[in-house]
Amino acid sequence: MRVLVTGGAGYVGSHAAKLLAECGHEVWIVDNLAEGHRAAVGKLPLVVADLMDQPAIVEMLKRHRIEAVMHFAALAYVGVSVREPAEYYQNNIVGTLSLLDAMRAADVPRIVFSSTCATYGIPNKVPISEDHPQAPISPYGFTKLAIERALADYSHAYSIGYAALRYFNASGATADGSIGEDHDPETHLIPIVLQVALGERPAIDVFGTDYPTPDGTCIRDYIHVDDLASAHLLALEKLHPGAALKLNLGTGRGVSVQEIVDICRSVTGHKIPTRAVARREGDPPELVADPSAAKRELGWEARHKDVRETIESAWRWHKSHPNGYGD
Repeated sequence: MRVLVTGGAGYVGSHAAKLLAECGHEVWIVDNLAEGHRAAVGKLPLVVADLMDQPAIVEMLKRHRIEAVMHFAALAYVGVSVREPAEYYQNNIVGTLSLLDAMRAADVPRIVFSSTCATYGIPNKVPISEDHPQAPISPYGFTKLAIERALADYSHAYSIGYAALRYFNASGATADGSIGEDHDPETHLIPIVLQVALGERPAIDVFGTDYPTPDGTCIRDYIHVDDLASAHLLALEKLHPGAALKLNLGTGRGVSVQEIVDICRSVTGHKIPTRAVARREGDPPELVADPSAAKRELGWEARHKDVRETIESAWRWHKSHPNGYGD
């Protein structure tokens, strides 16, 4: 297919765009580079533009005869969304609605949407399946849920086929070491721990050591970014106009913060000091996916189920790119 990847210069988007191209799809990337990196795109065609510029997006969709969109472009810092909700509502909701209307104007009938487990809020059961109530506790999570609802309405009214893929904790780097994780500020646990190993931070703050978990620290489901990319590809190939998929993407295995630190110590050979600090407001004790629906609907399951493999791939990337794409 001819596919437009929005936010394709970002972390997950760049991995998905790379896989699409390797599998023979024609790929164009649009990114405003507010959070993304030109170097992450490689040799794929990049248009620097904002989704709010609807005429430019319509023109691009028509000129390249785009058949499907993968939509990653979004602001994704939970804490910032609490402090600056207006920015998140404008970018994540209004920007996506602008994209959807551009798709309508250009007769593009398929979209794969980057959603999040943050739409579930504080879970009342673990592992989390797709029928779990969606009650987000942050503006970021709500913006993603709002778009899921919009997609359902657009699908019903305009026959747009969509997949809403709810990620758990995206992690790791591509096997060939060409692209990886580079955020500013960095908020994901694994790269923060590895920054301590690289001497870029003095220690890792562990937010809460008194949770009702085996070692007292939070448990999360860490899904390798290449596995996320493969799920997007399978979802794209399954979609047809009017289709609707809502799927969790995770390994189904939970790993605690302390376990992540211990594995990072083993992989890097560094001591990695820790500091116990107070819990963060809104952090649930455990978030783990039930990924069985993705296996049933797409024939997909995570290949990197051992988080050590994921950390090893991230360590290769961070060692060779200690300043991220600035290197």
